[in-house]
Amino acid sequence: MKLASYSTVYKTAFCFFLFVFANNVFSQNTNSNSSDFWKNVSVGGGFGLGVGNGFTNISIVPSAVYNFNNYFSAGIGLQGSYVKQKNVFNSYIYGASLISLINPINEMQLSFELEQLRVNQTNLGSRNKDTFWNTALFVGAGYRNENVTFGIRYNVLHKDNNFIYTQAWMPFVRVYF
Repeated sequence: MKLASYSTVYKTAFCFFLFVFANNVFSQNTNSNSSDFWKNVSVGGGFGLGVGNGFTNISIVPSAVYNFNNYFSAGIGLQGSYVKQKNVFNSYIYGASLISLINPINEMQLSFELEQLRVNQTNLGSRNKDTFWNTALFVGAGYRNENVTFGIRYNVLHKDNNFIYTQAWMPFVRVYF
């Protein structure tokens, strides 16, 4: 019983000191503008839709980067996709990526993107389900015009038996606001 009463005394004393001295605990500078961080954040991403000849691919890829200066940005991205080939398979794909963008000159953008995707695939003929992780490391270059970049990227971790990306080279369009 004594242990329980000491515990109550310590909790009460801690709460008392926390509330009494709370004004001295703040370490934020109230004179600075807290919105400076958000002025350097750019959001964007992409949307993909491919339909035809029994094949469907729908993708949503939002992302956000922090612009450290005019030359370097880094951030994160999310990805969600639904892919189906009629009477063959359907697949749900989701994951995240780390993005680095380098702008050596205004018209050029170099990109590095590490992507980790979870794939849930069902083969419709046999009803077999397969789930696996897929990792990609893209190195890209593109032409940049203000907030839009057109380019090509290469997956350095590509394998010929890759079920997600059949080619190592991929074109891209990147838009940030």
